[in-house]
Amino acid sequence: MKRIEIIANRSVEEDLMEAFAKAGVARGYTKFPVVHGAGRSGPKVGDAIWPEENFALVVYCEADEAALIEEAVRSVKEKFPNEGVKVFSLG
Repeated sequence: MKRIEIIANRSVEEDLMEAFAKAGVARGYTKFPVVHGAGRSGPKVGDAIWPEENFALVVYCEADEAALIEEAVRSVKEKFPNEGVKVFSLG
């Protein structure tokens, strides 16, 4: 069993969900609709100075599904290289 964590700019949420649906993965997930923080793509804190926000998804799945999720995330990152999109795999 693996735990996949995806943290991404809210602007790519629909694209990620479409990529998961197309791949038939991440049917079960937990979503944190608004996540604030700072990373390589800069601060995302939802205020007047840094207005962008992130969201996060957590998925528990088997290794084969995790690989497909990671591939779907890569395809979205390629489409939107300047938006913050990160995937972490544990387990």
